[in-house]
Amino acid sequence: MRRTRSWLPPNEMAEPVRNFLVTSHAAFEMARRGIDEGVVSRVLAAPERRHAVRPGRDVLQSRITFAGKTYILRVFVDIDRDPAEVVRVYRTSRIAKYWRV
Repeated sequence: MRRTRSWLPPNEMAEPVRNFLVTSHAAFEMARRGIDEGVVSRVLAAPERRHAVRPGRDVLQSRITFAGKTYILRVFVDIDRDPAEVVRVYRTSRIAKYWRV
């Protein structure tokens, strides 16, 4: 069964996640991948896209520029707890795959 995506029209911001913590695994992977926590905070505060991966987990993403190239920063958040937990963060250059309108 395929889930429908709840993408917003351009120029509309998805609902932010304001109260969160970063799990130790996510922090380790962010450091390994060279992703600053400040960038993650900005994506969570003002995501361009957001959709449910499964009940209780959402992915928030925004386009970023890193080393002169455009990427999508994808932040996976367990939203079924308080504070929400960032469980995975990565950037990808596969914009066509993850940036559907």
